[in-house]
Amino acid sequence: MPNLMTLDGPRWGPAGGGEAKQLIILLHGLGADGADLIGLAPHWGDILPDAAFVAPNAPFPCDMAPMGYQWFSAQDRSNEGRLAAAQAVAPTLNAFIDDEMTKAGVGAENTALVGFSQGTMMSLYVAPRRDAAFAAVVGYSGRLLAPQLLASEAVSKPPVMLIHGEMDDLVPFESMAEAEAGLIAAAFSVETLACPGLGHGIDPSGLQRGGAFLKAAFAG
Repeated sequence: MPNLMTLDGPRWGPAGGGEAKQLIILLHGLGADGADLIGLAPHWGDILPDAAFVAPNAPFPCDMAPMGYQWFSAQDRSNEGRLAAAQAVAPTLNAFIDDEMTKAGVGAENTALVGFSQGTMMSLYVAPRRDAAFAAVVGYSGRLLAPQLLASEAVSKPPVMLIHGEMDDLVPFESMAEAEAGLIAAAFSVETLACPGLGHGIDPSGLQRGGAFLKAAFAG
């Protein structure tokens, strides 16, 4: 059995005040923490009043900054290194997802992953390798790890929305097209949004499209 770490982080909702009918798990980027992404929840609360949001802190202190967390070290920038690191931390993330779904009383069809940067990499790695398909995956400013393995390793195929700033100087904008191509080659349904003038971040257009995508996905 892998040595699983315990994750936790800020929570928000449901905005409607009742029991959760959907669960949205927000995975932050390198050097940030759960508080960085939980701020998305109030923006989506009006259109997703039955959704509970949770944004766990990644398990490791960031090794490239004095504060914040990381899902894996970015010091090894090789494709092989990133893949191995994602594979190593995936059981911890999956255990957290399973626990949160149980607590919320929802199934995979009413659960979505939303990632930013390294959180997108983890979302796109973990989601297809789970037995039951999530309602959706929304990935901001990220990339698809090991696209050549996806067709053979994917056991579920949730719909995916990719959103990326055209001026991103940390994760190149071209990463979105590469991820889209890899997902389509593995028979995933994919939508994309390019955000002109945006660097490594989330702008109002991306926030709106991401929320609309989640709402449509939960509606089936």
